[in-house]
Amino acid sequence: MAVSAPTTGSTARKPLLTFSQIINMNIGFFGIQYSFGLQQSAVNPIYDFLGAAPDQIPWLNLAGPITGLVVQPIIGAISDKTWHPRFGRRKPFFFIGAILCSIALFLFPFSSSLWMAAGLLWILDVGNNTAMEPYRAFVADKLDASQQPTGFQAQSFFTGFGQTLANFSLFLFPLIIVGHTGKIPNWVFASFMLGAVCSIGSVWWSARTTPEIPPTKDELEEIRREPLNLLTPFVEVPSAIRAMPRIMWQLALVYLFQWYALFCYWQNSSKSIALSVYNATPENKPLYEQAVSLAGSVNGWYNIVTFLTAFALVGFAKKYSPKWVHFVCLLLAGMGFIAFPFISFKPLLYVAISGFGIGWASMMGIPYLMVVKEIPKERYGVYMGILNMMIVIPMFIQTVTFGAILKNFLGNDPRKAVLFAGVLLLLAAVATLRLRPRKASLADQTADLPTVPVGGVETPLPSK
Repeated sequence: MAVSAPTTGSTARKPLLTFSQIINMNIGFFGIQYSFGLQQSAVNPIYDFLGAAPDQIPWLNLAGPITGLVVQPIIGAISDKTWHPRFGRRKPFFFIGAILCSIALFLFPFSSSLWMAAGLLWILDVGNNTAMEPYRAFVADKLDASQQPTGFQAQSFFTGFGQTLANFSLFLFPLIIVGHTGKIPNWVFASFMLGAVCSIGSVWWSARTTPEIPPTKDELEEIRREPLNLLTPFVEVPSAIRAMPRIMWQLALVYLFQWYALFCYWQNSSKSIALSVYNATPENKPLYEQAVSLAGSVNGWYNIVTFLTAFALVGFAKKYSPKWVHFVCLLLAGMGFIAFPFISFKPLLYVAISGFGIGWASMMGIPYLMVVKEIPKERYGVYMGILNMMIVIPMFIQTVTFGAILKNFLGNDPRKAVLFAGVLLLLAAVATLRLRPRKASLADQTADLPTVPVGGVETPLPSK
């Protein structure tokens, strides 16, 4: 493995990594996304098993938006101002986050009441959010501009892979693990215990195999000049928002529609399948458990599509621009959601959700390509946190508004909730057309110089 040496100039090229090194540094995202996959597909059915009413579900998911809004920008800002010769800059944060996730996943199936499950979801979300944005900043720190598309789409790949395993555990374990412990099926315990192991194990592997690039002399002087204190994030975050590039403001509208829609789908996919395929509700537990299992399989399939298409999107983004790739992917996702609630024939559910699988591959990687080119590298952490604020604010809006919309306008029908999500994704696609990414500078263009491997690290060929 190549250990990167510190650079002294702000424009110096970073050593290029082999594909296997890029994969190693992103394996930790697998565990984080296994946890998120369970959160998408298993937490809401657990709420249903514990007796939650349909219009209570958005409120019970309040942990995600609130912790994302508070934790990620604060952790991002702190990590920008952190350096330890042994532990690094970003790795301590996503390792601590993984430990919290593992603890919450281990305890979650033992929930005996709604308040206990909701409390553990808060801990799980704090862990996920502590890990997530330092991990994205880690990729931006470590990789040269020419390799950042591969790095971010590697995270998209592991997003699909981790969530695939999480969702297929919901499909496979009910077939081999029967019975209940209290109100919770025993197969839920197996899924969450596996998630606890994956969360800490995969992050440990990435931390062990991938050294961070030490700060330059100028960066170290800046860190010493402005030492970390309790006020750091409360100064850094507002300052970064005031200086935020135009592309991030434009992306905020896309994210408003996009992430509101995704929360609507994740909260209602199992119940939509229960009605459209089994004509059942959560009160009919045997049929509803079958619906939850089928939803796990369907959601597992869209994540397979995600990791199969993630790296292909890199080539399309370079050829046609990230903006147009994201536009097409959102169209496919929206059309899939619109068809989803009208399907009663099981195999067609997999066809419909494939559009979302492609869209999810784009959502988890492509927008970061547009943003990372326009933010200063010494503020990667705080800006990745702010970008996550643009994700969780729509989720928070959905949490506090969608219960009333579902009850008063959609008749508490989860199929209509998924249809509503599809329309919102089409609006997100239209908003994508308004994005105006900065044109590539000379430095960006030279980042695409051809490369040849030298001793496990790639170096650029000299220009003629």
